[in-house]
Amino acid sequence: MTFAILVVLIFLAAANGANDVSKGVATLAGAGVTAYRTAILWGTATTLIGALLSIEIGRSMGKLFSKGIVDGTPTAAFALAVLLGTTSWVTFASIAKLPVSTTHAIVGSLVGAGLVLAPSSVQWSGVLQRFVLPLLLSIVVAYTISAALAIGVQFAGRLRRSRNPELVPVGTRPGDEAGAPSMERRTESTTATASDTARRARVITVLHWVSSGATGCARGLNDTPKIAAIGGFALLPAGFSATSVSLMVAAAMAGGSLFGVRVARTLGEKVVRMSHTEGFTANATTACLVGAGAVLALPMSTTQVSTGAIVGSAGGQLSRISGKTLRDFAIAWTATPICAGLVAAIVFGIAG
Repeated sequence: MTFAILVVLIFLAAANGANDVSKGVATLAGAGVTAYRTAILWGTATTLIGALLSIEIGRSMGKLFSKGIVDGTPTAAFALAVLLGTTSWVTFASIAKLPVSTTHAIVGSLVGAGLVLAPSSVQWSGVLQRFVLPLLLSIVVAYTISAALAIGVQFAGRLRRSRNPELVPVGTRPGDEAGAPSMERRTESTTATASDTARRARVITVLHWVSSGATGCARGLNDTPKIAAIGGFALLPAGFSATSVSLMVAAAMAGGSLFGVRVARTLGEKVVRMSHTEGFTANATTACLVGAGAVLALPMSTTQVSTGAIVGSAGGQLSRISGKTLRDFAIAWTATPICAGLVAAIVFGIAG
């Protein structure tokens, strides 16, 4: 049983990497900053950094998932059921190119197996306050912050253009006269404007890469303790240390991240076509929220935070957003805890 749990744990971490690495790097490729493969490599490296940091920083998150949902003594069969329930759904979603929440799947699996273990063992008030509310509020907050940033950037761009006389044809400005002096002034001013634009573009590029890496790091910091906590139900009593379990999860998560192109294309291209600046603001929002959630032991879903931030990056231009894609996401998110919970309940009913 211990070997089976170890194998499924590694598979779950790999499936998580394949599905979730896109949440930090999809904007890079979607905005045309770099190729998907390069973006995935960057996301893999930063995810691994966050996963390793979680060994020390993420202990509170691990305790929340090991004791905050089911009040009882989990057995090896219970751990296997939860892992299989979560893994089956996350793997299916990755194949279907759907970005789903591993957090949702874990919570659903814990509740499903917990109901079979003992219906009274499920801490419903804790599930609502510690998991459901943070997950739902994080979407709203991510959208609000990202939309506010996008609208601010759009307003600043319009203001800058209104103050640029180069955008007005020569001879139409007050005091302009046709002839060489006016054309000369325009040429010099246009060259300066082009230089300023290129400089701003370089700054945004650097910030976009940094915010993308920060999102990957925050995701590794956020997800590693949750997965390790589930495997720890059976592996810690079997002689494994908490650190060794976390290291295995981190390595498997990084390995799985290398196969995250399919889901990255969905997030990067099918929700909304992003500009360079919009991708940066979406990533900055996601990194801040998910990072804060990991440190404060608030189990946010990187999937939902990043999706909310990407949608918000369109600002008030809602017509740019693909309603069909968001509908598919909503269906997948609703099905996640239900399907994972059913699989976990069935497995535990058989193996327990």
